[in-house]
Amino acid sequence: MGGNVTDVADDAEVSQVAVTEMEAEELAPEDEVEEQEVVVEEAETEVPAKSNGSKEQNEDWLSDYEGQLNIDMYQTKDNVIIKSTIAGVRPEDIDITVANDMVTVKGSRKKEETVTQDDYFYQECYWGNFSRSVIIPVDIDSESIEADLKDGILTVIIPKAAKAKTKKVKVKGL
Repeated sequence: MGGNVTDVADDAEVSQVAVTEMEAEELAPEDEVEEQEVVVEEAETEVPAKSNGSKEQNEDWLSDYEGQLNIDMYQTKDNVIIKSTIAGVRPEDIDITVANDMVTVKGSRKKEETVTQDDYFYQECYWGNFSRSVIIPVDIDSESIEADLKDGILTVIIPKAAKAKTKKVKVKGL
């Protein structure tokens, strides 16, 4: 081994093949071992196809991608609360919709400066469109939902529907 990465990878493959062949000999009669060895050799020769897509095609795919918003959702006695960290997003760039029992939060985080890919040391922050849809597992009053963005935390307060009161009705006889 000369310290080359490909040498290490080749040695690892050879070790894996040797282990597989030894296991096959222990588990199967000799005539079946030959068939298993052929399968192992065939698997070694397969090489995954490389993408011939251009950089532009990859960037087009990325521009269509919509990030998923991370949330916490919990309930109190009267409300369902959804919280999410949405730092760097203005309130006018957030859209919250309610359809039946599903709440959807959509938005966009825009870069304020242009940095070339070569100038990045790390690029971990998500920039662009994001969304998240969740089903609320209790009956809600969709007319009274409130949302607030403070210190980069979005809080959506969804009131629970008033529970139907049970009333006994006395039957009168004629």
